Amino acid sequence: MTLPLAPFGRMGHQSSRVLFGGAALGEVSQDVADRTLEVLLRHGVNHLDVAAGYGEAEVRIRPWLQREPGKFFLATKTGQRSKKGAREELNRSLDRMGVDHVDLWQLHSLADPIEWDTALSPDGAIEAAVQAREEGLVRFIGVTGHGTQIAANHRRSLERFDFDSVLLPFNYLTMQLPYYAENFNALAAACAERNVAVQTIKSIALSPWLGRKRTRTTWYEPLDRQEDIDLAVWWVLGRPGVFLNSVGDVDLLPRVLDAAERFSARPSDAEMQALVERSRLAPLFV
Repeated sequence: MTLPLAPFGRMGHQSSRVLFGGAALGEVSQDVADRTLEVLLRHGVNHLDVAAGYGEAEVRIRPWLQREPGKFFLATKTGQRSKKGAREELNRSLDRMGVDHVDLWQLHSLADPIEWDTALSPDGAIEAAVQAREEGLVRFIGVTGHGTQIAANHRRSLERFDFDSVLLPFNYLTMQLPYYAENFNALAAACAERNVAVQTIKSIALSPWLGRKRTRTTWYEPLDRQEDIDLAVWWVLGRPGVFLNSVGDVDLLPRVLDAAERFSARPSDAEMQALVERSRLAPLFV
């Protein structure tokens, strides 16, 4: 049994509905990374999403790309905001991954208003992206971000530039925030109209660590019981037209993929509210 596939926006690729979130590889050895590849292959994941800022993630997938040429849709990100800085970071990313182009290059965590304007203005990162696309170094251009304002921000970004994909948080608890839900739904509608891919993150977020000892490599505390992960993953996959980026912890990855393979229907609000109460879910963003 493998994951179902769906069209990844207008990019001509049938991506697994769970994409591999490469932040999980930021601080692991190559041996651990290679064992993770076997997990991905076993479950039929065919889309890798890394970033220049994810530690050694780009380096860790280099052997995967050599071993499995053409197997994966390849996405990475730049955190640079200037044209010059972004182009230099793209060149470094290509070198680290050992490839001559990527399928999707994303402006990473574009939320701060000043950074947003810099990146999307003349001599900004967006000019580097367009030039790289013209040169065949990237095929498509996306934007990512976190926080309660990001759905509204992505709507503005789509008005400023015709992005091919967006990436932002999406889980039951976050969607109970009226402002976020309103803007997420409006963003999703705009993306559906333009055939823009919608990638979601933080599916199994439980709460901020809040001073507790970190037992996972995620910056937030995740759900870790299989039955809880099941509900959280099924709730996300229950919304047509969205992709779920997997968790930033290689040990939890198999649980997320197992849940996704067993998806059949979205849990009810009552089931999700029971999860919130028994697990004491808390918002990551306020």
